[in-house]
Amino acid sequence: MTKPRALHRCFGTGDPLMQAYHDDEWGVAVHDDRALFEKLLLDSFQAGLSWRTILYKREHFRAAFHAFDPERMARYTARDRARLLADAGIVRNRLKIDAAISNARAYLALQQDLGSFAEFLWSHTGGGTLRRRAARSWSQIPTQSPESEAMSRELQARGFRFVGPTICYAFMQAVGMVDDHLVSCFRYQPRR
Repeated sequence: MTKPRALHRCFGTGDPLMQAYHDDEWGVAVHDDRALFEKLLLDSFQAGLSWRTILYKREHFRAAFHAFDPERMARYTARDRARLLADAGIVRNRLKIDAAISNARAYLALQQDLGSFAEFLWSHTGGGTLRRRAARSWSQIPTQSPESEAMSRELQARGFRFVGPTICYAFMQAVGMVDDHLVSCFRYQPRR
């Protein structure tokens, strides 16, 4: 009997949670407003940290931020801020916590103005997934792009914070707006 070949991944092999995230979530197209809002906030908390840190705290983030309910978050008070700053299960950074709360307000305003958060975000890739040149290593993958720069500018103009071009690019990769799976990865799709 031959031993099955191990799957090659861009990242996560050997870490069950990261592996599941890579295999089942990273790069999968998301078109749900609330799911995109949650992911954008989690990516903003990642600034300066590893995604692994955020992923291992994700369930606690969901509990602490009331399932990332933007209506509820937009009404957070100084008491809620103090509760979050004292919560060791999340990243306790005052600027990031304040940004998450103001981003909930900006999200609601954007929805009121445009209707769909998803359509606004996906408009930066023409509504589809961008597939760049095939990459064999992480050093060949950019950390930002003209699309992430435009998304960052437009989000900031609408009052969002902690949404720089690098955060936006990581977000775009995560929610399937950009496919950056490495050539060696079992999820890689050949470019035409």
